[in-house]
Amino acid sequence: MSEIKVAINRLPHGADLPLPAYATSGAAGLDLLAAIAHDVTLPPLGRTLVPTGVSIALPIGYEAQVRPRSGLALKQGVTVLNAPGTIDADYRGEVGVILINLSEAPVTLRRGERIAQLLLAKVERLVWDEVATLPTTERGAGGFGSTGLKTVTS
Repeated sequence: MSEIKVAINRLPHGADLPLPAYATSGAAGLDLLAAIAHDVTLPPLGRTLVPTGVSIALPIGYEAQVRPRSGLALKQGVTVLNAPGTIDADYRGEVGVILINLSEAPVTLRRGERIAQLLLAKVERLVWDEVATLPTTERGAGGFGSTGLKTVTS
């Protein structure tokens, strides 16, 4: 597995928190922590922007994706609202996580709690090739649900 060096700046309100880190040697994402001054309670369907206390400088050609933590989603019903959130290579502000409580009970977030994952992804630039017609496919212009509800058996 290759490593990409990324500059990170620990902000004053996150100075006492650990930097985002991989929980295990095989983890794909680093855990982002809540850099909140006091507990935040999310009511059912409530959403909030949670600061992480860090800003980063990604190399050109990469993005960072902010994704939900599966345990937080399963056990408490809290997920990342715009998943995956994208951090562009030219963004230098604080990494923030938009969380939403999809459960039927209030959920309290605490300082230093692991709230999301951060993954690094290579980005390819798209260049448009405008044409009069597109090549045909088996599916064609069929949209949502157009392939039906087929059960796949092996």
